[in-house]
Amino acid sequence: MEKEELMLILAIIIPIIAILLWAFIFNKNAVRKKRLLLEDATKEADMIKQSRILEAKEKFIQMKSDLEKRNQEQNKRFINIENKLKQRELTLNQRNEEQQRKTKELQTFKDNLVAQNELIAKKEEEISKLHKQSIAQLETISGISAEDAKSQLVESLKNEAKIEAMGYVKDIVEEAKINANREARRIIIETIQRTATEHASENAVSSFPIPNDEIKGRIIGREGRNIKALEAATGVEIIIDDTPETIILSAYDPVRREIARQSLEKLVSDGRIHPARIEEVVSKVKTSIEQEIIETGKKTLIDLGIHNMHHELMRLVGKMKFRSSFGQNLLQHSKEVANLCATMAAELGLNPKLAKRAGLLHDIGKVPDNEPDLPHAQLGMKLAEKYKEHPEIINAIGAHHEDIEMTTLIAPIVQACDAISGARPGARREVVENYINRLNELEAIAMNYDGVQKTYAIQAGRELRVIVGAEKISDGAATQLSLDISKKIQETMTYPGQIKITVIRETRAVSYAK
Repeated sequence: MEKEELMLILAIIIPIIAILLWAFIFNKNAVRKKRLLLEDATKEADMIKQSRILEAKEKFIQMKSDLEKRNQEQNKRFINIENKLKQRELTLNQRNEEQQRKTKELQTFKDNLVAQNELIAKKEEEISKLHKQSIAQLETISGISAEDAKSQLVESLKNEAKIEAMGYVKDIVEEAKINANREARRIIIETIQRTATEHASENAVSSFPIPNDEIKGRIIGREGRNIKALEAATGVEIIIDDTPETIILSAYDPVRREIARQSLEKLVSDGRIHPARIEEVVSKVKTSIEQEIIETGKKTLIDLGIHNMHHELMRLVGKMKFRSSFGQNLLQHSKEVANLCATMAAELGLNPKLAKRAGLLHDIGKVPDNEPDLPHAQLGMKLAEKYKEHPEIINAIGAHHEDIEMTTLIAPIVQACDAISGARPGARREVVENYINRLNELEAIAMNYDGVQKTYAIQAGRELRVIVGAEKISDGAATQLSLDISKKIQETMTYPGQIKITVIRETRAVSYAK
């Protein structure tokens, strides 16, 4: 029993002792580790402290160095400023001394000048007295007064000067005449050479190519309806003969010929050729031609460097493309005259831009369709006045055929350049111009009657077609109108052969289904 209790006690005590022994050993190790950690932490703290102290020392040294540098730079700056101030002060002192010296010299010079003036005044007084004495002695000796002698001398000098001047003026006038003629020839020749252009005479016919003879038949139409409709709409005579693949368009008016040509071109390419289609195409082409006229006017002004021209004048300039003067294209002629005027004006020291503008517009009176009974120069002058052109340009236009007096220097230049352009070999054909004037006169006679809408001179002036409004002219009146026009032509015109007058009266009723 005792042994069992002893064993039980030992069994209890031994584990406790073991636990206590382990706890003691563990605690000792922990203390040792704690001590080691504490030592390590202390060492690390010392190292960090030393590092921070070193960094602080380095920063302090760097800041001290920077501060010393700044102080040195500031000191240098102060020294430089001080040196500049000293130099400036020295310069000012020198200037002040120089100014004082100059002031003294000036005062000395002033004193000397006053003394010299006083001396001169005394001398002048003495000379005046001596002069008066000399004059008195000369008057006593000569027996005439000083005023009379002076008058005689002046008169003698005048006569000598007049004789010399007359001879000198005569020489100058003769030399000026010689030089003026030579200079005028030089300017004209140089102007012509610098603006040399090619010339092509205007024709009254145009040829229109067609792909085959079948198209000829379609253009003619049944019983000639298509060709009659086309001739009535355009006012152009269409000649279809045996010439293969070619149609001739005959009309003195280039605008009509161009309208007919473009209309035929559109009709042939489209393939639909009948009276209604013809009228539609001709109407569209007329609008297109009007647009082309405006574009031509714009391009002409741009090419010549002319600006700020009224829209209507610009349109008339473009219309020159379809006008001719003595067989010479009017636009080409006007552009040439404009360039000639600019060149000649520049040579003479005048305004070349103004001269160029006057040269371009000098024949503008030939363009309007409704031409009054005025010479083209006067009509052009009125148009230029209407559209606010420069007075010098207006005078140059009106005076280039001497219808009015020339009041500017540009006017004779325009007149001379117009003559130069027309005088070039091959530039003009008077026969063509007379022919066109006769056709214009023929159409104008018929247009003077009431109810007449359009007139077309065709067949080289041997036929006059008159289109009248059905609401104003009856069938009987149409016959009487034809007779009246024929009598008027017989009384007022001279022409070979005979002229056929055809009055066309058409009634159209148009309505739209909506």
